[in-house]
Amino acid sequence: MTRPITRRLVLGTAAAALPLPGLMRARGDTPEFEMKMGNDNPMTHPNTIRQQEAVERILKETNGRVKISVFPNNQLGGDTDMLSQLRSGALEFMTLSGLILSTFTPLSSIYGIGYAFPNYKTVWAAVDGDLGKIIRESVEKAGLYAFEKVWDNGFREVSSSTHPIRTPDDLKGYKIRVPVSPLWTSMFEAFGAAPASINFSEVYSALQTKIVEGQENPLINIETAKLYEVQKYISMTRHMWDGFLMLGNGRNWRGLPPDVRAVISKHLNASAEDQRKDYADSDNTLRSVLEKQGMVFNDPDPEAFRQVLIKAGFYNKWRDKYGADAWAVLEKYAGKIGT
Repeated sequence: MTRPITRRLVLGTAAAALPLPGLMRARGDTPEFEMKMGNDNPMTHPNTIRQQEAVERILKETNGRVKISVFPNNQLGGDTDMLSQLRSGALEFMTLSGLILSTFTPLSSIYGIGYAFPNYKTVWAAVDGDLGKIIRESVEKAGLYAFEKVWDNGFREVSSSTHPIRTPDDLKGYKIRVPVSPLWTSMFEAFGAAPASINFSEVYSALQTKIVEGQENPLINIETAKLYEVQKYISMTRHMWDGFLMLGNGRNWRGLPPDVRAVISKHLNASAEDQRKDYADSDNTLRSVLEKQGMVFNDPDPEAFRQVLIKAGFYNKWRDKYGADAWAVLEKYAGKIGT
């Protein structure tokens, strides 16, 4: 049974509670299988906390046979660096946005279409259902392994150091950081913005040095990465939902004994469910937390932004890229998109 995530745990004591990578000792003899897991989240982020819980349970259930060390906060490099390591087999596991993975497996970004999902009910129905299935199949064809449960990366909001984003016109010419993903770039270009693709490991410095004016992320990432130190405004655009795929190197994964794969899958999928609850709970509190840090919030009309995407041909473009069959699976859950 996992312990509940509390505000204190996420933002304070978690850092002290997490063993440093490589220092956790196996029970009994030397582990038969030693592996690494990387992410781009701080030590205090729910991703890191829940992944650490999972690997501790795996170590215990296998009686020390399987040891997985978690390397958070880009210790193994940025997202694209870790993806390269994962593909080569130098890294066994990582969490990565499907939109960033789409530079390698194009279909994995389909759940990130702007304003496709109105709420978490439709999100989880889709990614736990047929939409998640076709994404995992595309990942497997590319030589990787995607676990059944997608980890939450939240509904995303736009932040700024210069001015609030109240209408789509406020995005025209706006220098905004986006992750390294064609879909993200395409969407903000449709708004008339000037998106710059930058790995999350470099976001704080890019904002601090004014390379970009703003960025977009769920509130929990803005808080844990301390982006409130270099941003003033948050516009609750909720322009897309994003998730983290828990990925493994396909060759390494298939080489593990079936009983080992079963234990790893059980605990990583269970921790994904726990992490989803952490995100849902955080949305209820983080707005006031960030306001106390001096951030100014506004709530723009999402329909105005969606209409801009329709007029710019954004939805037609991506429907053609994904194909009619995959788009139909998306609309099975999201309803008609782009009309």
